Amino acid sequence: MTETFKMVEFERKKGDKYPLDIINEEVAKEVKSFHESFPMYTETPLREMKNLAKEIGLGSIYVKDESYRFGLNAFKVLGGSYAIGKYLADKLNCDISEMPYEKLISEEVREELGAMVFVTATDGNHGRGVAWTANQLKQKSVVYMPKGSAQERLDNIIAEGADASIQDMNYDEAVRLANKMAQEKGWVMVQDTAWEGYEDIPTWIIQGYSTMGYEANEQLKKLGENKPTHIFLQAGVGSMAAAITGLYSALYGEDRPIITIVEPNKADCLYRTAEANDGELRFVTGNMDTIMAGLACGEPCTIGWNILKDYADNFISCPDYTAAEGMRMLGNPPRGDERVISGESGAAPLGCVAEIMTNENLKWLREKLQLNENSKVLFFSTEGDTDKKNYYDVVWNGKYPSYEKKQF
Repeated sequence: MTETFKMVEFERKKGDKYPLDIINEEVAKEVKSFHESFPMYTETPLREMKNLAKEIGLGSIYVKDESYRFGLNAFKVLGGSYAIGKYLADKLNCDISEMPYEKLISEEVREELGAMVFVTATDGNHGRGVAWTANQLKQKSVVYMPKGSAQERLDNIIAEGADASIQDMNYDEAVRLANKMAQEKGWVMVQDTAWEGYEDIPTWIIQGYSTMGYEANEQLKKLGENKPTHIFLQAGVGSMAAAITGLYSALYGEDRPIITIVEPNKADCLYRTAEANDGELRFVTGNMDTIMAGLACGEPCTIGWNILKDYADNFISCPDYTAAEGMRMLGNPPRGDERVISGESGAAPLGCVAEIMTNENLKWLREKLQLNENSKVLFFSTEGDTDKKNYYDVVWNGKYPSYEKKQF
């Protein structure tokens, strides 16, 4: 497969759109209140990278650094914890506002609910969040990981008490395995992708991710910024991208930022679905051996796509080296900017934008995206160095070198 840059541009749809009842400011405030009840909650930093912006020809760059989230080095716990909280609240006929962290982990709640097993499929970060939450609840978890998953990520999940294993299958096959085991054994599946008949928990996971977006919006206001002109969002199944797209669309309406979804060439199911634009989802199959392990998903989340098709503006499929480029730039920015330790999935959008801004052969993309020296761009670095070996291979040892990039 030849790695290259591809983009689908959607016109901003007028008239009826998918309703944002599930993701809006009211929902985000409720979700954030739930997360704030956790004693380990702190707002993750929003880094303003003025010098990097100037270096690549943008007005401003803001990076939300999720490597500080709950001590787990990634944002994913926001979705898993909220979904499990909502599930337990429903089981107890309570509102989520009645289930703060201390009550959630209480013996009283555990005795009322009995022993439970939460099961999921993951490349690492989501599974660690589910395992961590189950561990806090003194419940069990089972986690299936696709082939090629990092040993460090597996070890971190096992350290949270999970029965975790790497399977000889891709991510989407691991999801099907988790679903099969949940049905056979009566386990609770906690997955951020949705299909007909499995929509409640994926919806709650999407809502859980809104804390990250709501924090960023409030932090921008404190910096004197009204809103970004552009947001670039990495996507696997599309749940996180849908959460941020939906929230900012609800917050700003037609005046929302230009929102662009970024995927790896080797796992670009949303890009392909957008390109076809016929109402049918497109799947990517096979190994999907991209550097962006957290984005190596071949089947879109149905709920996520419903939001993205009506509110996202652009879909980009990009080469693997752009993620490595983003990791190196964030970890070693120009003097005066604070560094961000960003993993391959977290750094992909910034690397993609940096390449678009500095490669004259991609001038057409710059123009279509309306990127220039006045642009204020928001990124979400959704993970830190959750696979340290790969992180060092990229930023220290030069894996996926940018100088080998193709000319377009």
